[in-house]
Amino acid sequence: MASDEETLGPIVSSGHLATGALPALSEIEFGMIMLNHAFSRWMVRCMAAAGVPDLSPLDVLVLHNINSRGKPKTLADICLVLNIEDTHVVNYALKKLERLKLIKAGKRGKEKLVMATSAGEAACARYAAIREALLVKSVLATEVSGETLSVIAARIRALSGHYDQACRAAASM
Repeated sequence: MASDEETLGPIVSSGHLATGALPALSEIEFGMIMLNHAFSRWMVRCMAAAGVPDLSPLDVLVLHNINSRGKPKTLADICLVLNIEDTHVVNYALKKLERLKLIKAGKRGKEKLVMATSAGEAACARYAAIREALLVKSVLATEVSGETLSVIAARIRALSGHYDQACRAAASM
């Protein structure tokens, strides 16, 4: 007996995009759409549970990036690591996080630097503890190994390069 997936075809958000030479790519895209939205909701709810409500997903990502490794970051550093082209959206997040006293600004020559405050570090630590208790514990129960997750992560990063290259090509049309 055929499985539901074989009978129904691939699970995609846009059937017309699954009719080309690589329908599985549409399956990946649908999975990324679902994962992106779930991850965004998770970040916002986890940070709210950590005592910092009203942050956007980007605000949370920027705060974690600034807190990472305990060294000051520039706007360019943050945008590069998070693969964000529109610096103004990150700059807006920086202003919001500074207004909430989660980060502070400094200078290195003419260059503006940002670093986490003790309140920002504490919020990230509370987030990490909640993540460990609620998310990591749940994922560990699936018995998916850390090695398997690392392989998936590497393939997703590689796919991001293909999308970036296709983006540049589309922009030149």
